[in-house]
This record gives sequence, structure tokens and C-alpha cells, in this order.
Amino acid sequence: MTIELKILAWTLVLAFVQILLFDFARTGQYGLKWNTGPRDEAMPPLSARAERLQRAQNNLFETLPLFIAAVLIAHVANRDNEWTAIGAQIYFWGRVIYVPLYAFGVRQIRSLVWLISLVGLIMVAVQILV
Repeated sequence: MTIELKILAWTLVLAFVQILLFDFARTGQYGLKWNTGPRDEAMPPLSARAERLQRAQNNLFETLPLFIAAVLIAHVANRDNEWTAIGAQIYFWGRVIYVPLYAFGVRQIRSLVWLISLVGLIMVAVQILV
């Protein structure tokens, strides 16, 4: 398995972890009875941290399909190389670092890390276009 496919697999693990982090934060606030119930009643707003975890998850889900497609196209088209390997790693580690930065409300650094992860995604995508 190529490094890009391994990184893709770990990115899917990260996505699952982010789902759990938000779910634990929400359930911690609203309770297990709410979580196992029909969730019909209106609830108070989520805590700031739970909302940030949800936004971090949504943010990953915005770029994840692009990353999956870029890695798979590069692999199938035999366009994976050192640039796609480095780009995939930059994307993944940027996304890993992004979660706690967003969860704890770190502003400018969080945005910079997001931009770095985007550069990693672009590094993979460019290789399938050239």
C-alpha cells in the first residue's frame, strides 16, 4: 500500500475520531437520556467547545471528499510520487493539529494550519493534473 493510501486510511480514522469528539461533547452536555431518546425536544445551545468541535468536523468533511478523490485518482492513474506522498502527509497532520486548535479557540494559528493542510491537498491534486 502506498503512503498516500495509508494516509487516506488514517484520515478516515481522524474523521471517525472527530465524530466521536463532537458526540461526546454533546452527550456530555445534554445527557445520555437525550442521546438515546428521539431528540424531539428543543435543547439549549451547545457549549462553545462542543460547537467548535462540530465546526471542526464540518470543516474536515468539506475537504475530505476532495482529498479522497485526489489520492485515489493519483493512485489509479499511477501519478503518485514524492510530491503526492508529502502532500498527503501535510494534509493529514494539518488536519490532526487543526482539531485541538479549533476546540480550544486558538484563532490565527488555527487558520494558518488549515491553510497548510490545504497546501497539502493542492500538492496531491496538482500531480494528477500535470
